[in-house]
Amino acid sequence: MGLFGDEVQPAEVPADVASLAEGLPPTLYVGTSSWSFPGWQGLVYKHAAESSTLARDGLRAYAQHPLLRAVGVDRTYYGPVSSEVFAAYADQVPLGFRFLVKAHDHLTIPRFANHPRHGELAGQDNPRFLDPSYAREHVIGPAVEGLGVRLGTVLFQFPPLAVGEAGGPERLAERLHRFLDALPVGPHYAVELRTAGWLTPSYATALVETGSSHCYVVHPRMPSIQEQIALVKGGARHGLVARWMLRPDLDYEAAKARFAPFRSLAAPDEGAREQLARLIDLALGRDKEVMVIINNKAEGSSPLSVIELIRAIQRRRRG
Repeated sequence: MGLFGDEVQPAEVPADVASLAEGLPPTLYVGTSSWSFPGWQGLVYKHAAESSTLARDGLRAYAQHPLLRAVGVDRTYYGPVSSEVFAAYADQVPLGFRFLVKAHDHLTIPRFANHPRHGELAGQDNPRFLDPSYAREHVIGPAVEGLGVRLGTVLFQFPPLAVGEAGGPERLAERLHRFLDALPVGPHYAVELRTAGWLTPSYATALVETGSSHCYVVHPRMPSIQEQIALVKGGARHGLVARWMLRPDLDYEAAKARFAPFRSLAAPDEGAREQLARLIDLALGRDKEVMVIINNKAEGSSPLSVIELIRAIQRRRRG
């Protein structure tokens, strides 16, 4: 229930924004990283509502926006959720909607950092690192059962690590290849790195040979999109995955402080937008399915970034 005593309702969409959905390729899925932001009143939601209300009940209204055809589920990075939770999400969106589900970080952390959220595991080696059995039982199984055809991508996001960790780039590529090869056939898997030194030919080979995707990410710790294209040669059979996370001159806390409550494009990043638009246009031209997830901290408001990115894509396609 919102603050006005009614269920969460979608905001009215301006005519010029609604018109962008006309002729949008059916294989293009663009959305935001999560959906529970009260500052999106007037952009996505009609009335003011608490974050907890939007997390529980806002997805139905979110999915009625004509340009928001996907969403990233971030909570699953911090711990598994049940198939029932995923099914509740699926019930709020149309069949043509897609979810990007972040895998539990226990699969991608070789050693737990000395951080309070890891509790008694802090500083210890992680026995679940790249464990396909854990992935099948606690990540992929519940997502497939709960979301069905609405599951777009399962994303394995690695944290920033020293190049020599996890045995170094070659050893990591070997382990990643075995891990991806052991996962259930059917879902689309993508890998996101935050360590530029791991972008090696062996890493690219592991993805190509397992039918997985490199997630092209806009993040200060990673090379530009153009450089990632050059380093990760070859294309996944299932299509393109990209995430636009953060400006190169800010960290997450600084971006949050500067951009909250995420209602405006406070710091447009036209360079990143054009690189993404070019990448997406090329993928669409090859009949690839494309999923793009945008964070509020990329430019200040991810729903507005979605609109401007789609405008940039359509300019390219017309040109």
